[in-house]
Formats: sequence, structure tokens, C-alpha cells
Amino acid sequence: MTIKQKSIDLKTAIPGPKSVELLKRREEHVPRGPFNTVPAFIEKAEGALVTDIDGNTLIDFAGAIGSLNAGHCPPNVVAALKEQIDKYLHPSFHVLMYEPYIKLAEKLNEITPGTHKKKTFFLSSGAEAVENAIKIARKYTGRKAIISFERGFHGRTYMAMSLTSKVKPYKYGFGPFAPDTYKMPYPYYYRAPEGMTREDVDEQIIREFQTFFLSEVPAEEVAAVIMEPVQGEGGFVIPSKTFVQKVKRICEENGILFIADEVQTGFGRTGKMFAMEHFDVVPDLMSMSKSIAAGLPISAVTGRAEIMDAPNVGEIGGTYGGSPLGCVAALEVIKIMEEQKLPERANHIGETVVNFFKEFQEKVPFIGEVRTLGAMTSIEIVKTKSGKEPDKELTGKILAECHKRGLVLMSAGLYGNIIRILSPLVITDEQLHEGLSVLKEVMLEQI
Repeated sequence: MTIKQKSIDLKTAIPGPKSVELLKRREEHVPRGPFNTVPAFIEKAEGALVTDIDGNTLIDFAGAIGSLNAGHCPPNVVAALKEQIDKYLHPSFHVLMYEPYIKLAEKLNEITPGTHKKKTFFLSSGAEAVENAIKIARKYTGRKAIISFERGFHGRTYMAMSLTSKVKPYKYGFGPFAPDTYKMPYPYYYRAPEGMTREDVDEQIIREFQTFFLSEVPAEEVAAVIMEPVQGEGGFVIPSKTFVQKVKRICEENGILFIADEVQTGFGRTGKMFAMEHFDVVPDLMSMSKSIAAGLPISAVTGRAEIMDAPNVGEIGGTYGGSPLGCVAALEVIKIMEEQKLPERANHIGETVVNFFKEFQEKVPFIGEVRTLGAMTSIEIVKTKSGKEPDKELTGKILAECHKRGLVLMSAGLYGNIIRILSPLVITDEQLHEGLSVLKEVMLEQI
């Protein structure tokens, strides 16, 4: 499929007339709750390019919120899906089993961190994976308390929402929340008090763990700590290797399970197949989804075999968990990741973005920080570099203007002032530079 750029005025092209008409129908028939990033409707897509129903070509820097590391419609995935569709669609693994489920479990047991014996089972969404990781941890340990982190995001279902930190739009008005869930600080070095080093920040939080066990919940009642190796919705905040290792050590010393939520960070995004590999930490349990299957709805929980076997028959699962289509797509995605070396490509993308911004960052008074791990890149927008006050309004203005010019971008962060870049890892250098040039042009117009 070849996508050709329509001859248009990029400053006013989106939304086009067909999208405007569909937006009216969306407003009439779909509740307002589901958010939409760009006011356009897709017609077709390939790699990192999207064509909308008005014929406009967009460069995708959002990747379905990190679900398309292997790109839109990878040919091998499409071919595998077509072949599977001709065989059977969904007999439900709980009724009639099928080999792709077993093959994918074997593959994830092989490639996830750690050489210990592992087991894997599948669900439909990242939130489901988180919910079930918590269920398994509680069943195995016989404990109830769960610790997550400030600014963390783990999903919109009941337990996942309880573990999530940002109140609006995720939690406001939806309480009460699941009991026995607690939050600890997570290092945010850019916003540390003046004079504090990264080491100071890490040590302060580790001390708070010890105080927490004295003042709130004893360690022997904590089932698990769940952590995003890099916070996603929280603003692409990256902790130090030392911090992650110290949290894991606290878990080991107290019989607490360590759950890595790799829903957004997994499958090549950070320059490793899984982000935890950067920190030399082996989690007890991992939740995965998003880019596992090129956008198809499937998620996984992988963990130590003895932990995964704690639930009895019938205590975990779901009708649509591990659909055959999701399994065959995921097997092809992993093959693409390995053969095309997409984790290495992620490092190149991240370096390109950071170097691009270095050239003009000092000229732009509202760029507070550019940070990246692999191709998980963010730009923090502030009112002044010295004050670091978040500027959500300007962030929204920049994104809206980029959308008009055909660049798909999203925000993130507790304050809504983070521009995040999650382009497919198959994006070409030319497409990457074109998208960055649009972003630069828009930013310079705001000075």
C-alpha cells in the first residue's frame, strides 16, 4: 500500500468535511466519556502513516497509545491473521484449546526477564492483566495489601483504577475504591527540590518505605508492589537503576512480590524487549499488553511458575482471553521485533529525537526537559525554565496545532503538560524528521 500526500493546506486540513460529518454522528450516538485525540476518522494505515477519510496523510507519533511498536498493519501479521481466520475465530481456550495459545505462552516464558521456570496465561486488556496479577499475588502470599506509586497508571477497571494515581479524568466520581491499596512516591528528578541529587531523592523514598511499614501497614501484610519501569501516563518519568533495585530488595527481604507493569513499556519501546532489562531486575510477575499483538486486544501475565500456579482451576481466566487471532498476531510481532531488531531501532529513534531538540531547545523558553529511554520520549512544557511551573494550556495548544498539520501527538503527566512521542518503531528516518519538523515549527510559533 502506497500512501500519497493529498495536496492540502496543512494548517487547516484536519478535520476535513467527511470527518466533520462523522464527528456530528459520533456526538449524537456515542457518549462523551471516551476521549479522542485527533478530530479525524481513519481510512487506512501502514507503518507510521495514516490516511483519513478526507484523503489527508498523517504521521503517527502516538501509535495507538503505544500499541503499535511494530507499526500499522505489519504485512506478516496481516497474513497470519488471514490464515487464522480461515481456520477458526474463537472457540474460547476454556472450552476448546488451540496451539497458538501454547506457542505464545512458551515464547513469553522464554523472552521475559529471568532464567527461572515461568508460566503465562492470557486475557484481553492491560487492565485485566493488572487485575489478575494482583489476584495471583494475593492468592500466593495470603496477604491483601498492594503498593503502587504516585503518578502511576494501571488501567480503568476497579482494582486497576484504585492503583492508578491521577484523579481526573480516571478516578473522579467513581469511588469508593478497592481497599488495601496504597501509594508510595516515585522519583521525579526534574521536579526534585533544589539541591537534592538523584541519590538523595532515591534514598528519601526508600526511607519512606520503612516508615510506611511502621505507620500504615506492616510488611508481612503486603502482597505485592506494582511498578511501571517507566511511568507512562505519569509523564514518561524514568527512575534510576539504583532505585528500582532497592525497591526489589525491599520486596525480597519482606516476602513481597514485585510486579512489573510493562503494558506500555514492553515489546521494544525502551530499547530493550522489556524495560525491566535496563534495571537488571527480574520481576516475580509481569503484566503485558498494548504492542504485544500490533493493536489486537490481548494481554498476558507471566511469572514464576510456583506463583502462577497458586490459583486453583477456574479461579483465573476470561471468555475472550488469549484469542487465537491475538495469539497468532503476537507470535508474528515478536518475530518482527527479533528479525528487524526493533529494540535497537528504538534507541536510534530516541537519540534522533533528543539530538533534534538539542539544536533549538535553549531558544524555546517553555521546554523544561526532554527525556527518553529508547523511543519512549517526552517533552515537558513549562511556563518558565527556572520556575518549572507546568503549562497544560500551552501543551494543548501545541498539540491541537500539530493535529491540524497532520502530526498525531498526545499529552501525558499528572499536570497534563507532557508531550509524549510513541511513534511506531518502524517509522522511517524521513517520516521521523518530517514529524519533528512540524513539532518544531509549531513550538517556535508559540514564542
